[in-house]
Amino acid sequence: MKITVVGTGYVGLVTGTCFAETGNKVTCVDIDKSKVDKLSSGQITIYEPGLEKIFLRNQKEGRLHFTTSLADGIKGAQIIFLALPTPPGEDGSADLKYILGVAAELGKLIQPDDFKVIIDKSTVPVGTSDKVHAALIANGADEKSFAVVSNPEFLREGVAVDDFMKPDRVVIGTSSERAKEILNELYAPFVRQGNPIIFMDERSAELTKYAANSFLATKITFMNEIAQLCELLGADVDMVRKGIGSDERIGKRFLFPGIGYGGSCFPKDVQALAKSSAEVNYEFKILDAVMDVNEKQKLHLLPKIKAYFNNDISGKRIALWGLAFKPNTDDIREAPALYIIDELVAAGATVAVYDPEAMANVKQLIGDKVTYANDQYAALENADVLVIATEWSEFRTPDFEMISSALKNKVIFDGRNLFGLKQMEDLGYHYESIGRKVVK
Repeated sequence: MKITVVGTGYVGLVTGTCFAETGNKVTCVDIDKSKVDKLSSGQITIYEPGLEKIFLRNQKEGRLHFTTSLADGIKGAQIIFLALPTPPGEDGSADLKYILGVAAELGKLIQPDDFKVIIDKSTVPVGTSDKVHAALIANGADEKSFAVVSNPEFLREGVAVDDFMKPDRVVIGTSSERAKEILNELYAPFVRQGNPIIFMDERSAELTKYAANSFLATKITFMNEIAQLCELLGADVDMVRKGIGSDERIGKRFLFPGIGYGGSCFPKDVQALAKSSAEVNYEFKILDAVMDVNEKQKLHLLPKIKAYFNNDISGKRIALWGLAFKPNTDDIREAPALYIIDELVAAGATVAVYDPEAMANVKQLIGDKVTYANDQYAALENADVLVIATEWSEFRTPDFEMISSALKNKVIFDGRNLFGLKQMEDLGYHYESIGRKVVK
């Protein structure tokens, strides 16, 4: 099949590359000429494990192309994916200007005798398919020449290629039988092991994505609340997690406590669903609580750090490991580390940071507000304490002798519970984590 993907951000680039991997001819369109030039020359523009290899292979085989021209990009395409940003507005609602802007352009370009399936791949509020349909018609498209479909993505940063190539399910919202046939054929290589393609109406598909992410955010937040209760009651959140996670009705995933969720999906999607609820006069109390708890959880380590220094951290040097909102990505959107840095600096501390992939993005965002170390141990030099904000694998089994020799004090504040309590006790550290006792 010939496919066009409009937008070469995280979702668009993964989508286009993975469809090319199954033999489709894919053209990716983006208005950013510098990005298109880089991609055309074989320079991948995001960090995602496993993506570069198949990106280069499919480019070499002539199945993956890039252009700034929408008109050129859609020539001969049966399917057009809209993988465009939907940034949150000040009120939390999703901004649809990019999607509706492209829909308007497509309305002028689509020919009456050239049927195209136009797919919202971006996470969008309920009713967006109707708006895209209206924008196409308003700009001259013949209603018989297209079908608008909702096909939300469920990609996890860090394992997005596996998620796309071996999906748990494919959700497709459409009322068009012709579109169903085309998309059944498109997704057949991805569901050979029996995972379902679930067809439904467009509005249900749009809501499914928000509901899924909001439920997972709620699960994380519930566990963070349990962790805070564990600290007050003297319980161990790791034991509680194992106890409830073994219940198949609950499951083991998304039960790890920490310093809150971040990234491009959960914060934005929870806000957008709460906003959509408010627009129909429904008070979604659980989501209001989830957002409130998560904002506070990002700074859960701050009182612990300040208390260790008798509530005065001015002049202290803090080493911080981890800047990305999660491991195996360079995404820093809503990353808890950024909130921690802001508070530490505002209180007069200096901060030295290290992250395997995200430092360039942080430097672009906050400049020289912190010191950027060449490796995880260099960040520790002359630091008073170590703070861990992201659970990168290389942080899980560090050289504790190097840590001890570099730090002024053997003190670790761990926002991701990477180390065992007995291990820390045996090594002689002051160690504070989430939902577990303090090792002194």
